[in-house]
Amino acid sequence: MPPVKSRREQYSQATKAALLEAATRRFAEHGFAGTALEDVAADIQASRGAVYHHFASKTALFEAVVEALETEMIREVVEAVATTPDTWQAAMTAMEMFLDHCCDPDYGRVVWQEAPIALGWKRWKECEEKFAYGLIEQLIKALVDSGEVPPLPLEPMARITFHILGSAGMALAEAPRTGQAQGQGRVLRGDQAPAERSAQAGGQPFLTRCAGGAAPCGGGVGRHPRMS
Repeated sequence: MPPVKSRREQYSQATKAALLEAATRRFAEHGFAGTALEDVAADIQASRGAVYHHFASKTALFEAVVEALETEMIREVVEAVATTPDTWQAAMTAMEMFLDHCCDPDYGRVVWQEAPIALGWKRWKECEEKFAYGLIEQLIKALVDSGEVPPLPLEPMARITFHILGSAGMALAEAPRTGQAQGQGRVLRGDQAPAERSAQAGGQPFLTRCAGGAAPCGGGVGRHPRMS
């Protein structure tokens, strides 16, 4: 049985959770540069000192927000995949959920638009690999084992697919919020009816069968447009 937390520990955890929630709203609406720690603290009626008690800097708070958003996205994807027995459908479900998250205003702006600037390109890429790459590698291994994709070397297939999905995620996050982003997601996924998927079992769905053909968005993650 886990030890019972003191009232002070419970209050501290509640304050940290409230700060993360308020910071998520602020970063999504105003961006990293337009968000002040005083405003985040004021949103939950706390002091700036309360922010620094939990986070060493605005960058540390922002990175915690990114990690929270990524953790929730991965959790939802893993839960959905776990209940999908068909390996191909599991991969399609995972990809669809990821792209749908990229259309979310909070996740899309914070993770894909603000994070490369706030954290720097190298650190942002490390975060993306920490959360997404391992899951992609597992899904592709399952597809190879089931015969859905050719038995090519796993690491290059996972790496290329990771970069293609990164390009798709960035494109969706930067698309207008008028319904076009969802439509673009369907194009990037190469959606097909079940009969079409069956007819093309040896063809090129699912990001051209795990990067066997041309990649969307120019293929691979390049420099962030605001960093070039």
